[in-house]
Amino acid sequence: MKFILIMRATDEAYANMGDVSFDEMLESVGQFNDELIRAGVLIAAEGLADASEGVVVDYSQEPPVITDGPYGETKELFNGFYLVNVASKEEAIEWAKRMPLTGPGFQTEIRRVPTIDEFPQDNKWIQKERAWRESTGQL
Repeated sequence: MKFILIMRATDEAYANMGDVSFDEMLESVGQFNDELIRAGVLIAAEGLADASEGVVVDYSQEPPVITDGPYGETKELFNGFYLVNVASKEEAIEWAKRMPLTGPGFQTEIRRVPTIDEFPQDNKWIQKERAWRESTGQL
């Protein structure tokens, strides 16, 4: 089963990280990444650039409203993710409990990523996606 571990933090949590050197942060994240790799469960992991570089496309009206970052509510944003292939939600939880950047204001949201097999196989778009996944070695 695939799960995405979504990293979130409050503004205060980010501010408290100011005492941690970039090298220390890379060391703790690197060690965690190495554990995931050695366990054979890591599919992908990415951190995200600061929200001030982002853009939101809001579809609540026509045409959509485009808003450049930064944003007022950091709690609504996420800052990176891990995509893991594990046996169960419980195993995903165990990995999340070992995340390197933790403390007050930090959270990890865990969501299962459905497989293509869970969608209607007679749908032409699912068939096209399946063909693409097969041609790229994803299936």
